[in-house]
Amino acid sequence: MWVLMVMAVLFSKADCAGAEELLVSAASSLTNSFKDIGKAYEARNQGMTVRFNFAATGPLLQQIEQGAPVDIFASADQEFMDKAEKGSFVLPESRTDFVGNSLVLITPLHMTVVKGLADLQSSAVQKISMGNPDSVPAGRYAKAALEKQGIWGMIAPKCVMGISVKQALEYVMRGEVEAGIVYGTDGVVAKERVRVVTEIPVVAPIVYPVAVVRASTKQDEARAFIRYLHGPEAQAIFAGYGFKKI
Repeated sequence: MWVLMVMAVLFSKADCAGAEELLVSAASSLTNSFKDIGKAYEARNQGMTVRFNFAATGPLLQQIEQGAPVDIFASADQEFMDKAEKGSFVLPESRTDFVGNSLVLITPLHMTVVKGLADLQSSAVQKISMGNPDSVPAGRYAKAALEKQGIWGMIAPKCVMGISVKQALEYVMRGEVEAGIVYGTDGVVAKERVRVVTEIPVVAPIVYPVAVVRASTKQDEARAFIRYLHGPEAQAIFAGYGFKKI
């Protein structure tokens, strides 16, 4: 039901906007950087409006599969983009990787018990927030990293699964959990409200792919925006939010 509601809003925006609007569905971890990039892009391209739909990558793909009028899909991992390509929902030749990220362990500012991943097994840590591995790439990265460390089985019962990495971050900021696993960029954005304990070694590099949605009626404009993401102006904005250049 919620997917249909989101689609109704997207269709409404698309109907009202006219030909000079791009709708970008992007992973929630891109929210702050993409908002700044959208403003910079509009300043360079007078008459063009860039609108964003931010959510966990899994639900975004589900919306596209169900016909949401999206021009560009920016995923937080390769797996969901692979699914989009396999389902013919994006143009394969437009697919490109544009930025990278890291994974970090965070705690509320006042929490000092957690000094590393091993401390997550302590009885002092009752709740750990992370994205749901089934629908949130950050959660999938976290689960794989913890499995590699050999501690996933022990701490899995403590995990509070968020519907997005943003929600996992919010749990920590509100002090509702003793620790959380989020992107490095989340730690940068919330540096006044959380403590970054350590960067977590990941099994596979965290790289964000983007592609033009096949059903888009503005494919040329969409390709232009994707090219801009690789340019120095956009890359400088990404760096300011803690993203890694690839």
